[in-house]
Amino acid sequence: MAARIVLTSWGSYGDLYPYLGLAIRLKALGHSPVLATCPYYRAIVEDAGIQFHPLHPDVDPSGTDLIRRVMDPARGSEVVIREILVPALREACRDLADAIRGADLVVAHPVTFAAPIVAEEQHVPWLSTVLAPLSFFSVSDFPALSPVPQLGHFTRLGTWPGGLAKRIVRAMTREWTAPIRAFRAERGLPPSGDAIYEGQFSPWGTLALFSRVLAEPQPDWPVHTHLTGFVPYNGPAGDLPDDLRVFLDSGEPPIVFTLGSSAVGAAGSFYDESARATEELGRRAVLLVGRHSHNRPSRPLSKNLMVVEYAPHETLFPRAAAVVHHGGVGTTGQALRAGRPMLVVPFAHDQPDNACRVERLGSARVLYPKRYSSSRVARHLRALLDDPMYAVRAEAIGRIVRDERGADAACEVMIETISHM
Repeated sequence: MAARIVLTSWGSYGDLYPYLGLAIRLKALGHSPVLATCPYYRAIVEDAGIQFHPLHPDVDPSGTDLIRRVMDPARGSEVVIREILVPALREACRDLADAIRGADLVVAHPVTFAAPIVAEEQHVPWLSTVLAPLSFFSVSDFPALSPVPQLGHFTRLGTWPGGLAKRIVRAMTREWTAPIRAFRAERGLPPSGDAIYEGQFSPWGTLALFSRVLAEPQPDWPVHTHLTGFVPYNGPAGDLPDDLRVFLDSGEPPIVFTLGSSAVGAAGSFYDESARATEELGRRAVLLVGRHSHNRPSRPLSKNLMVVEYAPHETLFPRAAAVVHHGGVGTTGQALRAGRPMLVVPFAHDQPDNACRVERLGSARVLYPKRYSSSRVARHLRALLDDPMYAVRAEAIGRIVRDERGADAACEVMIETISHM
């Protein structure tokens, strides 16, 4: 029997695509998915044949002034929650009220704070989701947090450092979500905990939409958590641009440099330094600079360097010698799936933790943006490309990730949840 399933999402393309991929798979299985997300993405969702529903607040991922603030390692997460999401909570609830009415199931993105509220009010079962291990804040696998990524290295000392760190972080962020708790009380809903921590998880279950290679289930993960694997959808399937395909065919695999769809708006000198590093190495390179003319290297381009706005990662990454990226979980998943060594340059949010995890896998190295200079980039890339073990480990991990059925596994949980109602 066809089910009406409302999926919510908010953020960058890396936040949109996993839920759009799930919606596409649900539709192929005969169900009726609805994707509630930022109005900016309406055309993308509808072009994929999925019913769209607008959800406040709107966001333009190409807006550089906002992106620079959101990508600040110390205050970026606070800006997102306190200045963007929480002030729009009442409007977001109004947006979702019509979309959820009559639904069989709601699937909530981690920061669509309105979804659990409206689902509870309308007595519709809902599943929570996480895109990256950081969202669990496990004391036995404590994440590398953006302001102090070194905390992630203390897990090996036992659970007490993670427990202490979590208490400190909770105290520091408690006021960010106080308005959400007050809003629930105003609407007569029972307390559900802090929306960043235990309050984000549904009693019906949680979909962990990342690969087991990044994190194994921990004792303090929420009950009924299903580790599905990545949802590999990365936008409409398409060929590489003709000029890029010719470039790729004309020589050795290049190094690919990308900052995804969010950090690309706060690139700074990333692309200039990257171009200099590849010249120092004498290697071919592809720079994905987005729609930002200021990201194009200021120096004349050599024949070994190709600059394009965008190319589908799932098509380009397998043809790379290595991938240099910001550590967003969507880009990380595509690089893992491609089986290529990585240099990760994490900015904020989950990116430092994702970077630490792929570094521990032995398939990547990490270089923080403040230290991103051509000489350091060249040194890291030389190590990645000259030591064959990086490529061996990356390809072994790639085989594991490519064998995952993230979308199918997640959809199976959704349908099973509905069948048990």
